[in-house]
Amino acid sequence: MPPLLEVDNVSKSFGGVAANVDISFDVREGEILGLIGPNGAGKTSLFNAISGEVVPDAGEIRLAGSRISGLPPEQCSLLGIARTFQVVRSFDSMTVLENVMVGAYARLSRTRPAMARALETLAFTGLAARADTLAHALTPAEKRRLEVARALATEPGLLLLDEMLTGLTPVEAQSGVQLIRDVRARGITVMMVEHVMEVLLPLVDRAVVLDLGRVLTIGAPQDVVRNPDVIRAYLGDRYAAA
Repeated sequence: MPPLLEVDNVSKSFGGVAANVDISFDVREGEILGLIGPNGAGKTSLFNAISGEVVPDAGEIRLAGSRISGLPPEQCSLLGIARTFQVVRSFDSMTVLENVMVGAYARLSRTRPAMARALETLAFTGLAARADTLAHALTPAEKRRLEVARALATEPGLLLLDEMLTGLTPVEAQSGVQLIRDVRARGITVMMVEHVMEVLLPLVDRAVVLDLGRVLTIGAPQDVVRNPDVIRAYLGDRYAAA
């Protein structure tokens, strides 16, 4: 089976600073792929390129075999790509339900079907009881979950999660892990940026490690954590001792 997403020699610079350099990897349908690396490694820049927020300077991104690099975000969304953001971007003056309806309107033009889609998504993500709450009143963990719900309401085939679990308590993080597994069980492929290695590594099928805008290595989690270059660039002495 061909990959769902192909990133082929993608490069992107901002003001002469290289954010991504000749990055190549694929994402297989149905997998959870981790994108890891130190701050400034180019992870969010790559998410921006995949979701259409920026256009690569070179290379190509393909979804289900068709080129998407250069397409605007709304077209990428219609093709089945949804994402969350490292900094939560909820509509704070709107209710939780209204926030998720915004996502549903990407495919549904009428209010009643959009509301039904949003309510089903809130039930799936554990936010049904907060449907009438203004978004600004949510806890940090609930706000991250709301981002996921709004993205899921667009009915994606590929979900990009940018640090969904960062800053959560251990209990909240484990609840988030279960949600990600439930998303995959629905047939949605997941690509996630995360810094909490103890949570990420048991969750993902493969990991792509970036450093200084380049791919350092790609492999199974158990192989990545033993890679001396990854330990030196990102994981540190604790993993070397292990």
